[in-house]
Amino acid sequence: MMLRYALRTVRARKGGFLGAFFALMCAAALITACGTLLETGLRGTIATERYAATPVVVSADQNVHQTTVKHKKGKTKAKHKAKPIAERAWLPGDLATELRKVPGVREVIPELTFLAEPLAPGGPVDKDRPAYGHAWDSAALTPYSLTTGTAPKADGDLVIDRRLAERAHLEPGDRLTVQSTQSPRTYRVTGIAAPAQEVRHQTALFFSTAEARRLAAHPGQVTAFGVLPTRGTDAAVLKRSVSTALHGTRAPHGTTAQVSAGDGRGPVEFLDAAAARTKLVSMGGAMGGTSLLVAVLVVVGTFALSVQQRHRELALLRAIAATPGQIRALLGREALIVGAAAGTTGALAGLPLGSWLHGRFVAMGAVPATLQHTVSVFPPFAALAATLLGAWAAARISSRRIARIRPAEALAEARAERTRPAWGRILAGLALLAGGVVLVAVLSVLRTEPASTPVTFLAVVVLASSVALLGPLLVRAAVAVLGGPLALTGPSSRLARANLRGHAARMASVVTPLTLLIGMTCTVLFVQPTLGNAARAQAREGIRADWVVAAQGPGVPAEAARRLRTQHDTVTEVVRTTVRVGLDKYAAQGVTPGGLTRTWDPDVTAGSLTKLTEDTVAVSELAADQLHLKPGSPLKLTLGDGTPATPTVVAVYAKGLGFGDLTFAHDLVARHVDNPLATSVLVSTARTQTQLATTLREFPGTHVLAPAAADSIQAARQQANAEVNYLAMGLVLAFTAIAVVNTLAMSVSERVREFALLRLAGATRRQVLGMLRTEALSVLLLATALGSGIALAVLTAFSVGMTGEAAPAVTPLVYVAVVALAGLLALVATALPGRVALRVRPVMVATAKE
Repeated sequence: MMLRYALRTVRARKGGFLGAFFALMCAAALITACGTLLETGLRGTIATERYAATPVVVSADQNVHQTTVKHKKGKTKAKHKAKPIAERAWLPGDLATELRKVPGVREVIPELTFLAEPLAPGGPVDKDRPAYGHAWDSAALTPYSLTTGTAPKADGDLVIDRRLAERAHLEPGDRLTVQSTQSPRTYRVTGIAAPAQEVRHQTALFFSTAEARRLAAHPGQVTAFGVLPTRGTDAAVLKRSVSTALHGTRAPHGTTAQVSAGDGRGPVEFLDAAAARTKLVSMGGAMGGTSLLVAVLVVVGTFALSVQQRHRELALLRAIAATPGQIRALLGREALIVGAAAGTTGALAGLPLGSWLHGRFVAMGAVPATLQHTVSVFPPFAALAATLLGAWAAARISSRRIARIRPAEALAEARAERTRPAWGRILAGLALLAGGVVLVAVLSVLRTEPASTPVTFLAVVVLASSVALLGPLLVRAAVAVLGGPLALTGPSSRLARANLRGHAARMASVVTPLTLLIGMTCTVLFVQPTLGNAARAQAREGIRADWVVAAQGPGVPAEAARRLRTQHDTVTEVVRTTVRVGLDKYAAQGVTPGGLTRTWDPDVTAGSLTKLTEDTVAVSELAADQLHLKPGSPLKLTLGDGTPATPTVVAVYAKGLGFGDLTFAHDLVARHVDNPLATSVLVSTARTQTQLATTLREFPGTHVLAPAAADSIQAARQQANAEVNYLAMGLVLAFTAIAVVNTLAMSVSERVREFALLRLAGATRRQVLGMLRTEALSVLLLATALGSGIALAVLTAFSVGMTGEAAPAVTPLVYVAVVALAGLLALVATALPGRVALRVRPVMVATAKE
């Protein structure tokens, strides 16, 4: 019976439920889109290209492992965790002997993969695809076959793939300069090769075996082995045989050899795609969690406003003997009906939205194209379930008071709003406010970005939720402050003041999404600049060099730095990587120790950089605090390629935000990274920029910059990275903006009868519209104060925790633009429904049945 009545109610009040439908639909679309990103990170396919003709691939383990054993109540539990390393791990070349003994193995092909960037006079030839060098002996792994020319035999010979030849207009006999791990070298193109199937995500350059080994710079080691089966041997059987044969066989430094087949070959080939899975899971989870919290807040507010608008109808039902349980059941079934329709529509709309979002992340470089977007039924069904649960819960929360109070009280409140919110609402609001304050306090002591970022946005949502519950009191407080000025500015302002005072709950439902929009937008826009500006400030203060050498291509070769060195000049090469201490990841760099203090000053607070060698390390104060280190302490860690090391701490420095948490000797880091070229070279010299540039004329793509110019380039890179975060949270902000418009439109549309009575009492159409504008501006002023206060508190706590100073980076022009946009949305969403409502003749509205 209740379901039939709920269906009739929804059918008869389509306009009243439209706002709730739209809010739920947007929430479902957002949750579905985030769910597809999360699923892509968990189950996304990484298709192989390089190893397409190789059924089984043997590679080194790309993870750091940690096993924790716990003894509890006489039982022993072992928990194993693994985290990916930053660089490629290598295998011993003599492992091929063991592989060739495995039954069913026809051939074992060693593979070398290393940096090899083809250069044109203007820079890299193809910026859209990474280029890798290989030995021609491993061309059969794809396979590549010559379409013209001959295989490389001498050290100066080179075979290029057909796409590169077409884009660079190269033919056999032409010359091509390649920037690899060593100095750039010009090779003679001896042949052009084409793959048996399309290779879309990489460019291949093939060298002679001897030259490839020299450029790979890992003597006696290989990237992987391609294992080809004998005729009639199944790939799955061969994989098991190889795994059995390698059981107990270990690669250098304790990394276990891994055997891959089928879809498992892709992650071996595309390490960046494998690492991006973790990033995408984190990003999708953070977006989905924030979206869900925002959606709950918005949907509850929307349903509360909808129930408030139906207060008289529900009060009459109570008066004719409807029980509280029946009222709750009616509203719950209505919510489920609307939620089912909105959830289905939104889930279907979220699928293309998720695909678009993945495409934008790929275009920005945040996610490699090799990680294919994966879609299944799980995200849409999860979004539908979340929408149904959210709608039902929102209806139950919104109907608590109307279902609980006596019928006479319900009829009385249908005519006049309560002067004071319920004590339960006030206490809940105060509890959320206290929770928000605790989160802000916690945020001020968090010193790592992965830990602080989720707390930052959670604090905004929790504080905005407290505003939603305490909204009526905040509106009345605002009216008390603004009442005097409003009374002096004409009849429209006096009408607005009366409405704000008499309908505080209705106005509070509009304040909440506006507060959330301003608070969340300011937080999203100013979090990254706060961190980036502090890091750049530390870097500016710490670089003592006169000039900075940077490269347009993959980096500055070591030979370039060697040529810059003279007896009176100091040249510091900087190469960056990531290391693991246990399972925790730390940003690290390698710097040339000689004369380091002339070019670089990270503000050493303990120890000395003069003792920096390949057996020692300098650490930031943050790392020292987290790992309990001081000068003389041993630090057990894993370098970027999985190599274990235990250097001794010789210095602790303060500027870790600008220079990374760990600093090693350059040569140590360069031996254990995929790209040993320097990201920058610091030069302390009396020579001019022109003289330095002349010295580097043989190294294409290198530029000599003043430290200020290098800082500008770093700022541009930070802005590019920040754009990924803006896009990630942009959908949440868009949803919040839609909620603002939706709530305002619902609030104004419900007041048709009120406007008609004002018109009949003598108010002009212009005065009614002026009243609406004044209400909107008053609400905007309150929401701006609340949202700005929330954002300022959160950003200040974030700044204290991450930088040690209460100095959030707020750009005044951007802040004004945010408030102006919120104001524009508020005015438009108020004026348009108001004008529509005023088109109907007042007499017809006033005499119509409610």
